[in-house]
Amino acid sequence: MKQTRPSRSTRIRRLLALAGLASPALALAQVKIGLVLSLTGPAASLGIPARETAAMLPAEIAGQKIQYIVLDDASDTTQAVQDTKKLIDEQHVDAIIGSSITPNTLAMLDVVAQGETPTISLASSARIIDPVDAKRRWMFKTPQTDAMMAAAIMEHAAAHGVKTIAYIGEADALGETFYTEVLKSAQQHQIKLVASERFNRTDPSVTGQALKIVAVHPDAVVVGAAGTPAALPPKALKERGYKGLVYHNHGVGNRDFLRVCGADCNGTFMPASPVLVASQLPTDRPGRRLALDYISRYEARAGEGSVSAFGAYTWDAGLLLGSAIPVALKTAAPGTVEFRRALRDALESTRELPDTNGVVNMSSTDHLGLDQRARVMVEIRDGKWVYQPH
Repeated sequence: MKQTRPSRSTRIRRLLALAGLASPALALAQVKIGLVLSLTGPAASLGIPARETAAMLPAEIAGQKIQYIVLDDASDTTQAVQDTKKLIDEQHVDAIIGSSITPNTLAMLDVVAQGETPTISLASSARIIDPVDAKRRWMFKTPQTDAMMAAAIMEHAAAHGVKTIAYIGEADALGETFYTEVLKSAQQHQIKLVASERFNRTDPSVTGQALKIVAVHPDAVVVGAAGTPAALPPKALKERGYKGLVYHNHGVGNRDFLRVCGADCNGTFMPASPVLVASQLPTDRPGRRLALDYISRYEARAGEGSVSAFGAYTWDAGLLLGSAIPVALKTAAPGTVEFRRALRDALESTRELPDTNGVVNMSSTDHLGLDQRARVMVEIRDGKWVYQPH
């Protein structure tokens, strides 16, 4: 039987396919970055600025095209795990950014470690990266830890004569881990805890908890919550006539929180990312220049006054990857386990990298790399963040 000679176009396609198999660098040239963000649900005010910022991240790094794949975890731990599995098993991503909140990130740890996929969290808890064990060696983060921010609150409280505090936090990993750090720092400053209450993200009211707190007359109240649900405690406390100091954690660093809390948050304090008050900072403050650059870019996209710490955390994750990807490319091609391992090692070796918070110096025991320069104290006044110098 006479065989039909393949057409010229068919021969070319076959040669290209063989070339791709012979050269992983050609076949797998694109770097794929997955993002697990809380775009709906109670933490949506944190995830949406992250998504907007992701659209600003570079399309190419070191000559390699970058593809970003954004999934919504709906502020739910189960969905966060499912999204992570999908990104690793189906999309074969080289790295992940996310989740937006602590409970979801902690739930992702096992999947990330099993998939050997370097991940940069946008959530606060020190438990996400500490200690750097077999699971957490694949996990990094850009937000300041709750330990850093609890210490900032207690330093400010002690300087203002506070002797007793009450705590009200979310009934989840964020609320519990922040409580632990607040209690530890309070004890160091000889400040007594007189009440501890919890509420769920979806609760419509915290009146009962506020009544218990007001009844013991604390000098200050610390709120351990993120996003718009964190507006419930200060509102309830004000309704009950509470006159003491109120502190938030840095999980409320976005405009939606200010909008929802409104005048009820006037005079309350928060340890924050410098990006929220960048223009008010001394000109020699680390991170100020990059923060102002990010603000300019973000507000050109999302509107004046729209900047959020959670967008900046995403931008900083992009800076980390922008520094680490060129290093990893010297070892292996994207899409391979060797590249992911090299990328993890490169992230861990980050030294003297400026970002919007300060300067990053990571190590095998520190997957954040920020120091105390990466936090500032702010007061909320008339819907604005106001820098509080020491």
